[in-house]
Amino acid sequence: MATMHDKLKLVSNAYELDNYRDEPKQMRSAAPGKVGELKLTFTKSGDRSVLSHLYRVVPLLVQKALYWDNEMPELPICSMISVGGGVLQGDRYHIDINVEEGACAHVTSQGANRIHQMDANYAAQYQSITVGPEGYLEFMPDFTILYKDSRYISQTDIVISPGASLLYSEMVMLGRLHHQEERMEFDLLSLLTRVKTPDGKNLFTEKILLEPESDFPEKVGEIIGFNVFANVICLTSKEQADEIRREYKAFFAEDKSVYASISNLPNSAGIMLRVVGTESYLVRDQVTQFWRVCRKAIKKRDLPRKFVWN
Repeated sequence: MATMHDKLKLVSNAYELDNYRDEPKQMRSAAPGKVGELKLTFTKSGDRSVLSHLYRVVPLLVQKALYWDNEMPELPICSMISVGGGVLQGDRYHIDINVEEGACAHVTSQGANRIHQMDANYAAQYQSITVGPEGYLEFMPDFTILYKDSRYISQTDIVISPGASLLYSEMVMLGRLHHQEERMEFDLLSLLTRVKTPDGKNLFTEKILLEPESDFPEKVGEIIGFNVFANVICLTSKEQADEIRREYKAFFAEDKSVYASISNLPNSAGIMLRVVGTESYLVRDQVTQFWRVCRKAIKKRDLPRKFVWN
């Protein structure tokens, strides 16, 4: 069975990292204190689900599950916390989430995932997500913010069981807000997502690779003029995906500030939402709208009322 270090090594073998394998002068990559790990297991217990297993290694931290969603009071909500103040060069993170049969969970983050400026090496993250039969998971972390000269790679392996549903969100800001000189000034963003069934059947693979100095995507892709993007994958049954498709309405702002639309995933795996926008709150609003449609279709529940400070 592959260990955490085996999985992180697999991520680090990616060809796009070949220009960034130099070691930081301050502290070597993957040194003690730079390898964070989280293992979360959610189990159905009576009329609700519980966080039945928690393993954590700083700088990653989860304290406990909370139950503040009035629309789904049985839903345990866990916030991932980074006590290090952001992701630095040489950091290596491993996150493992397991939702057992019939259980449900919502995993988010305490705040934005800030990828700080780097002068050596890179930051890497490996995520493993397993959703058992009839399980339900909402994985909805806050934005990843790419600072100037940052290099960030993430690989996510998902195993989705029959009857299970997963909402998996990635939201990215291509530079710090109110720092326009940093827009598209990061070195590398690599996001790989692979989805399989428990018997090993490949459902689909997607990779987003942005290297601004290679002239992509500013001169080729459709991100021109936008500072923020989001991808949200909804893995669910064909019947529920059909309902989502009927209920969700694509959005194209007249002022061209935000565009959002959905597409079918291969092998009838579900639906994907893609959003591009000029501001984070515009993109977040579109993600929230899709989230609401998905939850209603899958669980017949609404989202809780928006907090006044959001």
